[in-house]
Amino acid sequence: MGARLLVVEDDQSTLDYIRKGLTEAGHVVDIAATGQDGLFMASDGKYDAIILDRMLPGLNGLGVLAALRASDIETPVLILSALAEAEERVKGLKAGGDDYLAKPFSFAELEARIEALLRRPKAIGAAETKLACGDLQVDLLSRRASRGSRALELQPREFQLLEFLLRHRDQVVTRTMLLEGVWDYHFDPQTNVVDVHISRLRQKVDQMGEAVLIHTVRGAGYMLSSRSA
Repeated sequence: MGARLLVVEDDQSTLDYIRKGLTEAGHVVDIAATGQDGLFMASDGKYDAIILDRMLPGLNGLGVLAALRASDIETPVLILSALAEAEERVKGLKAGGDDYLAKPFSFAELEARIEALLRRPKAIGAAETKLACGDLQVDLLSRRASRGSRALELQPREFQLLEFLLRHRDQVVTRTMLLEGVWDYHFDPQTNVVDVHISRLRQKVDQMGEAVLIHTVRGAGYMLSSRSA
């Protein structure tokens, strides 16, 4: 069964391209050509996901996103933008975006990213104190983690890394995202610190006989998911 989607895009050819493809894929697609119209349509939270262009006239995409999140509208948002630099992607994600796709893009990738957003559980609110993926459980208040009946003994940085992965469950996270979100690095330290910590965390989370939760996505980064990568 298709999802109900909102596409906010001011370029008519791009809008027609996205709408046609998503409609053919079985989704119900509503459209808006301005940030103000998109914000008005999205404000009742009736959509399963929103595809939001960043460079809109008047109220831009980040402004729309900020207004939605300030109103506790947690509909998953995929940001589209010609600004492909890592710094711009981080701005979009920190503003409340759930994913970021640079233009030009293939429709196949757009569709795959939307499907990934639709598979995700409801967004985690600020008051949420427990995160989970399969039989992996993390209590943010007690700072404890477990896999089934097995307690995980995690170092502080490992716990931060696991929390970040859980908050982006079923999404590919890049090394840049991890460096900025976990280590607060806004530059490339030219080290393999991410890979080393992922390896240590994986040894504790995914032990022999257990379903693999931490997946390597070749050429892209990592993903925490109870589904097969």
